[in-house]
Amino acid sequence: MSENEENKNMENSDRDGGSGYEEICFVCRRPESKAGKMFRLPNRINICEDCMQRLMDQAAQFDYNGLLNNPELLKELNKHGMPNVGFVNMGDIAGGIPNSQRIKKRREKKEGEEPVFDIRKLPAPHRIKAQLDDYVIGQEHAKKVVSVAVYNHYKRIATQDQDDIEIDKSNILLIGPTGSGKTYLVKTLAKLLDVPLAIADATSLTEAGYIGDDIESVVSKLFAAADNDIDRTERGIIFIDEIDKIARKKDTRARDVNGESVQQGMLKILEGTEIEVPVGANSKNMMVPLVKINTRNILFICGGAFPDLDEVIKNRLKKQTSIGFSADLKDKYDKDRNLQKQVTTEDLKKYGMIPEFLGRLPVICPLESLTKEMLVEILKEPKNAILKQYQKLLSLDEVELLFDDGALEAIAEKAIERETGARALRAIIEEFMLDIMYEIPKDDNIGRVTITRDYIEGRGAPLIEVRTGGQPRIEQTGMA
Repeated sequence: MSENEENKNMENSDRDGGSGYEEICFVCRRPESKAGKMFRLPNRINICEDCMQRLMDQAAQFDYNGLLNNPELLKELNKHGMPNVGFVNMGDIAGGIPNSQRIKKRREKKEGEEPVFDIRKLPAPHRIKAQLDDYVIGQEHAKKVVSVAVYNHYKRIATQDQDDIEIDKSNILLIGPTGSGKTYLVKTLAKLLDVPLAIADATSLTEAGYIGDDIESVVSKLFAAADNDIDRTERGIIFIDEIDKIARKKDTRARDVNGESVQQGMLKILEGTEIEVPVGANSKNMMVPLVKINTRNILFICGGAFPDLDEVIKNRLKKQTSIGFSADLKDKYDKDRNLQKQVTTEDLKKYGMIPEFLGRLPVICPLESLTKEMLVEILKEPKNAILKQYQKLLSLDEVELLFDDGALEAIAEKAIERETGARALRAIIEEFMLDIMYEIPKDDNIGRVTITRDYIEGRGAPLIEVRTGGQPRIEQTGMA
């Protein structure tokens, strides 16, 4: 189907009201809900009554009579054409407003219609956690906290119009080292609940008027993830990663445009307010339509590693007693990898987070550092575990891939040395599986490959089981 035919089909569907999108004025960029009735022109171009009236008024101001009563000017126009005057050819404007800037119509609530979130259909916290257990290994406390917070949030949405008591939002702050599963936990949660999710990086946010992304751009990303549907956007989840990077800078006299100022600008959005966000763009300008989004029912989850927070917690714990028989040793907390589990709001204030910002994140959830046992389970237990992905790839070549327990422990030990959490697992396996994935397709007789600890530690080769004469034969290759 050609582009012109597609535009005609979309134009006909828009005329019939079957597209589900609001029309947008090609001149003022206002949606149909604000501008009112539209005049439909070819190529899916729509102009509101106000803009059409202004265009007609400007055309009426042209002195046609003076032109016709001047024979000399008419002769010149016939020779050289009309100077300094041009007309817009509507055929040159293809497509009108792009689909990325079109807005879906709001659904009208009908009498007797069930709400989008029904309390009876909401999964209970223990069911949410049970589904998270299939994908996220460990972090039992974090999964329990997030499950309860999300359940209460959507239960609040379902009952907010049924009672005089107004329930506040339970925004969440996830604190944990890199690679502990903060982003993965939120992604899995949004997938299980089937709600739109937007992930933003706090390092790119700046105060309004400076180079960088405005705070409102995070809501614009959620609007795009919801396919420009306002109703779905106002029930979505926004995850702001690297939130510790907007902490208040210490010992500085310059204006903190990407630190404390960003925290101040996020206060109203976290609490709930109506903001205008651009449709199909990250910045506001006259060529982009704007739409109002209410953030009152949007769940905000912030996450950060807070690398120097351990020192703040240590200083607070050591102040209890420093002299006498009950004094704490200076190195008592140095080897505690889960020291962030003792974090308090006062510690976060000293780190650089302003009290007003922390007050809008009532649920503070620290995550555990991954141990060797947890990393081994991450390798093989989840539904989309890394080992299962490689086993699936080799099964397409009719080759079985096995990892013995020693190899899994060796991979986990190397991941702990890199100090990047679960992210190190894929990097390590990619490194050791390179030669195997290169050599396996060469020989159709290979039936099974077993990865051993000696191969991971560089002291040997994987065990290759070759099919010869119908009988398997195990031999070691030189892929070390």
